[in-house]
Amino acid sequence: MSDLILTLLVVVPLVGALAAAFAGRGDAALGRTVTLAFAGATLALGGVLALLFDYGASGMQMTVEQTWIGPLGAHFALGVDGLALVMVLLTVVLVPVVLVAEPRGGAYGAWVLALEAAAIAVFLATDVFLFYVVFEATLIPAYFLVGRYGGEGRAKAATKFLVYQLAGGLVMLMSVIGLYVVSAQAGPASYLLGDLTEVTTSSVAVETGRWLFLGFFVAFAVKAPLFPVHTWLADTTQSATPGTSVLLICILDKIGTYGMIRFCLGLFPEASVWATPVVVTLALVSIVYGALLAIGQDDLLRLVGLTSLSHFGFIVLGIFVLTEQGHTGAILYMVNHGLATAALFLAAGYAIRRSGTASIRAMGGMEKAAPVLAGLFLVAGMATLGLPGLSPFVSEFLVMVAAFDYAWYVGAVAVSGIVLAAIYVLWAYQRVMTGPSVDSPVVGADPGAEHGAGPASEHAAGGTATATTTATATATAAAPAPRTITDLDRREVGAMVPLVVALIGFGFFPGPLTQVIETTTTSVLSHVTDNGGPVDDGPTVTADENGER
Repeated sequence: MSDLILTLLVVVPLVGALAAAFAGRGDAALGRTVTLAFAGATLALGGVLALLFDYGASGMQMTVEQTWIGPLGAHFALGVDGLALVMVLLTVVLVPVVLVAEPRGGAYGAWVLALEAAAIAVFLATDVFLFYVVFEATLIPAYFLVGRYGGEGRAKAATKFLVYQLAGGLVMLMSVIGLYVVSAQAGPASYLLGDLTEVTTSSVAVETGRWLFLGFFVAFAVKAPLFPVHTWLADTTQSATPGTSVLLICILDKIGTYGMIRFCLGLFPEASVWATPVVVTLALVSIVYGALLAIGQDDLLRLVGLTSLSHFGFIVLGIFVLTEQGHTGAILYMVNHGLATAALFLAAGYAIRRSGTASIRAMGGMEKAAPVLAGLFLVAGMATLGLPGLSPFVSEFLVMVAAFDYAWYVGAVAVSGIVLAAIYVLWAYQRVMTGPSVDSPVVGADPGAEHGAGPASEHAAGGTATATTTATATATAAAPAPRTITDLDRREVGAMVPLVVALIGFGFFPGPLTQVIETTTTSVLSHVTDNGGPVDDGPTVTADENGER
């Protein structure tokens, strides 16, 4: 069973995608049922994987390895370690949540399941060529989910998303080809991660390794996203449905930071150490710039999307400070960000559905009519800004400690991102949820004041009583009808509950996650320390040089 479980995790949602596509053509309800059934089956397989996993062992477990394209040295090779396990579990949990929150069947459910299958294959792939193929394959369902089911501007947003991702993938392809060349020079060509690690840490020249590193890093920076290749992010989240944004930002974007750990540090430890100062700088810019952009947004979904630019800055910072606390915090952040941002996207989507607009200025006063929605929105927002007691706080704290250990000024800049996060979260909550409804008259206020046609203004201008009456009647007729806002129903609450429970549970008891992560962290950092030391054409850089590099 352990040899089969990884293959089933990829095959089951892929088969489900085909079944959902055919079942939903004639009966939408049947399509939804089939989609949820296969998503539930994949979730169950994820639970079996968690039970079979040996939490005390390091390295890949339950490996599958079959020759795929012999002349290229490519294999259908899968394996799971602590890093892959938490990413797979995050994926299999979030997909059913999205399907419950956005109950659509047919083609929509099929694309969601196809995206799940491709994402799981990415996290489990231990062959670089296979990884590249499924890395690019994730773009197909993502493109259709944005371009077909999104809102206004979806075609443009989907095209921009695809162009950015394909450009990053083509840059990585050059490095994938380069790896084949260096592997073939060292012996029989192989794309297996273990074989390539032996080649890249022993026989690849420093300059060659750095160029190959850059090819992978650029693709992962686009995927993550990281400044300055992030501009697709806000446009995509603004136009996509909230559920699609959860899949893109909380699952697919993790491929970027996952790849930095698995491939950049794993294959090119020396180049990773060499690039650390530049990457840390880009991470700090992302933290501050993303937060400032979020503060200035009026579109609620765009705001939530841009918070992730700041959060991915924290994750990348934790990865490249190259300390145990930083790595543990970064991987933990990847999971916690997925939970918190998914909850915030769904809560924002519920608010938009009820108000009929994504404009924050056009919202207001929703907490009176929808207190459950307001409460869940607040919890998700507090998690996003790292409130103690909620799971993102633990990961954010670990990254901050590692940042200050790296250099005091790096930590100081990163702290500003936390302050700015409090501003954009609390200000958004205040404008969306508190105060009077913008479409409802305020008690005691002049009903024509909003239109500049109230009695006071008419008399000040010397208008007659008739003119006043006419102006008031016109303003009243032009005013929009008051909104009828209802609170969340049981299905919507049901989609949010697992996320909120996880945020609170892992906030007080992060041990189950850190236990899984620690073995991967120790293994990766030992590899970087052993193979990323002094080089001939640069200063010696170590991971414990007084906390600085």
